[in-house]
Parts: sequence; structure tokens; C-alpha cells
Amino acid sequence: MAGLVLTSFILTADRHNYWGAFGDTSQSDSTSEPTIDDSLQNLNTSASATYQELSKKLAIIFPINKNTDMQFYRNTWLREYLYPVCDWSKPGCKIVCNRESTYKTLDQKTFCFSKEMKNFSDKEFFIKIDDDAFVDRDYVFELMRKYSGSEKPVYISHHTRYDDLENKDSLDNVFYGNGKFYMFNYNLVKCLNTDFQYEHRPRNEDAVFGGMVRSGCGEKNVEYVQENDAKIWHKKYKNKNKQINLAYIKNH
Repeated sequence: MAGLVLTSFILTADRHNYWGAFGDTSQSDSTSEPTIDDSLQNLNTSASATYQELSKKLAIIFPINKNTDMQFYRNTWLREYLYPVCDWSKPGCKIVCNRESTYKTLDQKTFCFSKEMKNFSDKEFFIKIDDDAFVDRDYVFELMRKYSGSEKPVYISHHTRYDDLENKDSLDNVFYGNGKFYMFNYNLVKCLNTDFQYEHRPRNEDAVFGGMVRSGCGEKNVEYVQENDAKIWHKKYKNKNKQINLAYIKNH
């Protein structure tokens, strides 16, 4: 009976190493295979580090007016990257145009922020987004990962051609992105022609940006990427049990 009890104790003690009586087993532990939890933690840490690095390279160009609800956007993921474009200097403004803007002078506001962006050489990516639009964060960072380090000017949006027979030599047939959202890299900013000229103003401000791209960068030199419209909401946000009116004021 005593032998049986002693044998049982030895087996149990060897398994649990009670009081360290059977030597240091740390060597065998250190060579054990990593667990699924360890792998997931390493993956999450790596993803977080990548996200942090990418986030330093992003600026969201955000033209605002007296009806813009900054409270809403400052409570979304966009808040850390917002570069509000204001008519006049006030707290929170990153770009100041020093002129009163209206719906009919938005093309001039586009020239204003396009010139200022040339000073943001520490950023690799820019998003111009309307204040009645919203974009999915993961989609943005997916695009940043894909096009980071590109040697070409990159221009991401819902692109279409602009008809302007009154400006046949400047704006007619220009390829431009829908103003609710367009994303581009600093290589595009560097070659923008911010002295772009056209007649019969005002003109669609987003087509004017496309004109700056074509006249400064050359369409053949630019990588035009069609956006995923399922990741961008304009006027209304609708997803599962949420429906939010992003443009409560009509014609805003």
C-alpha cells in the first residue's frame, strides 16, 4: 500500500513540480509551441503598429461652412485627421482662405486648399470629403496599405468626364472625381497645377480639381482608381439598423 501511495505522489509531483522538488522545468516550457492566443496577440500588435504608422500619414481636407456640424465629425474616427478648410481664421481651422465663400465660389476654395496641401510634405495621403458624406475607416486604411510608396500620382474616387463646351481647351472632357469623396497621394499634390486657368466662372469645384490634375500631372501619368461606393455614404448613412440623414438641410 505504501508503495502505491509513493508511486502516486511521484507521478503527481512530477507533473506539477510541487515546491520545485524535481528540478527546473523552464527549459521545456520555453521551447513549447506558441498558442493560438499568442499568435493572435502578435497579429493584433503588428496590425496596431501598422495602423499607427499609417495614421501619421493621413490628412482629411474638410471644407466647412456655417451649417457644418463639426460636433458630429469630431465624434467619429475622422476627428484625428481633420483639416478643416475655413473662410476665416477661428479655433480648429487648419487651412484658412481669408475670403467669404458661397456655393458659387467653391472652385476658388478648391484652389485655396490645393495650394496649402503642397506644404504638407509629411503626409502621404489626403482625402477630400464633403460635410454630408462619411467613409469607412478600414476601407481607407486598406487603400493606404495598397498604394503606400507608389511612385505614381494616385487619384481614387468615382471618376467621370466633365462636359464644358465653353472651356474646350481647359475643362471640357476632364476626368474628375465625385466631390463627396476623393483620395490621393502627395505625388499628385506635388504636380497639381494650382495656377490652372479657365473662363466663364464659376465651375464645378471637383471638375476644377480634375483640371489641375490633368494640366499639371497629365492623365497618362496618373493612376486613376475607382472607389468602392459600398464603403462611402453620401447624404444618407444606411447600414443594418442605422439610418442617419447626413444632410438635414436641403441643398446643403
